[in-house]
Amino acid sequence: MTTHPGDAPTKTTEGSAGPRTRRTPAPATRTRAAATQARSRGRRRPHTPLDPRPSIPLTLVTGLVLLYTLLPLGWLLINATKDQQDLTASFGLWFGKDFNLWDNISRTLTYDDGVFVRWMLNTLMYVAAGAGGATVLAVLGGYALAVYEFPGRRAVFAAVVGAVAVPGTALAVPTFLMFSRMGLANTPWAVIIPSLVSPFGLYLMWVFAAEAVPRELLEAARIDGSGELRTFFTVSLPLLMPGTVTVLLFSMVATWNNYFLPLIMIKDPDWYPLTLGLDAWSAQARTAGGEAVFDLVITGSLLTIAPIVLVFLLLQRYWQSGLAAGSVKE
Repeated sequence: MTTHPGDAPTKTTEGSAGPRTRRTPAPATRTRAAATQARSRGRRRPHTPLDPRPSIPLTLVTGLVLLYTLLPLGWLLINATKDQQDLTASFGLWFGKDFNLWDNISRTLTYDDGVFVRWMLNTLMYVAAGAGGATVLAVLGGYALAVYEFPGRRAVFAAVVGAVAVPGTALAVPTFLMFSRMGLANTPWAVIIPSLVSPFGLYLMWVFAAEAVPRELLEAARIDGSGELRTFFTVSLPLLMPGTVTVLLFSMVATWNNYFLPLIMIKDPDWYPLTLGLDAWSAQARTAGGEAVFDLVITGSLLTIAPIVLVFLLLQRYWQSGLAAGSVKE
């Protein structure tokens, strides 16, 4: 056997097939291999559209947007732990002398004979009837416009787009006059009925249904003898779930935070939603002999946004599953 100068000594082992010779790499060879691996580990991979180069300005802008979003929530949470005196005597973005969050919550729920609870129930009623009804109508209307062909379809499309462009404040006075003549002003119907109309939700469901419901699937269901209602509830509705949840979330937020419509329609404090009720508490300090309850207003604001945050956390998986619908062309 010939031995090369750079080779290390060999070892002979006995096996079932006879003696085997195993060559051990030389120290110089091992050193060159380790250096090559180190250089390959230190070399940066080329950036691709799927693995873009990090952008420092974009990261800074995203951080500022995140700070802008979370700062009011942090201020609200911190100041909900203060009493009336600490609100004016301490720094707004830091806690006061005492932690009064639970006491503030108890006082908010029991102040003025527990009217805050009634306002909460009113808001839930407006959301359940108004936002729920708007979602149902948007799903039915959007599905019909996307699936069926009928005369005047383009006119309906133009009307929906035009309704989206009209601001709600422009329709406030005509709506109030109409409901006054119908005798529905200062009643819950004056808030519920206008909330049922959601042009944006109808347009969103129209576009979503056109991409999410395959025509071949509907034809197969009809060939199998399924009626239109059964096809809608068993075939189309599960496919429309992400869009339905999106419209529901938008309608819920719009109805929950609605201030202008109840302001012009409702005069009886017993039918106030939370937005008008908290504004009434805040206005007490500006009336003669009124009691300043800014600590309860802040705590009530915290309790007001808590259900919306909870709903978003519970429904986000349905929402996120539909964000990429129609992005892949088969």
